[in-house]
Amino acid sequence: MELTFELAEKVLAAQPFSVLLGARLTAFGAGGATLELDLRDDLLQQNGFLHGGVLSYAADNAITFAGGSALGPAVLTGGFTISYLRPAVGSVLRAEAKVAHAGGRQATCTCELSVLDEAGVATQCAIAQGTVIAQRR
Repeated sequence: MELTFELAEKVLAAQPFSVLLGARLTAFGAGGATLELDLRDDLLQQNGFLHGGVLSYAADNAITFAGGSALGPAVLTGGFTISYLRPAVGSVLRAEAKVAHAGGRQATCTCELSVLDEAGVATQCAIAQGTVIAQRR
């Protein structure tokens, strides 16, 4: 079964943690996915920056949706790494993931994470790479 944008939105809406964070898909398909969420005070760490766990969540989910665009809807994260480049300060977090390679039951994806300021100017704050695995049916 092909994973359409509409089905991907339903999958995201069925994830309670994604709903709690207010995550939304803004792009999906052709080996890529973009996930966004608004920064809120309850998502910040003690120094006023977006918490690294929120950045990790966004990378993980964007990578998995990108992998799902290549492998189909029944996928899981096999693993991922993230490098934090600078503190995340802004109004919107954007995680843009792309499939670097897909074959058989596995896809390797990259993800660039940026924060957008009030004017919509993006500043990259992290980069991630992950593996997505198709579940056996």
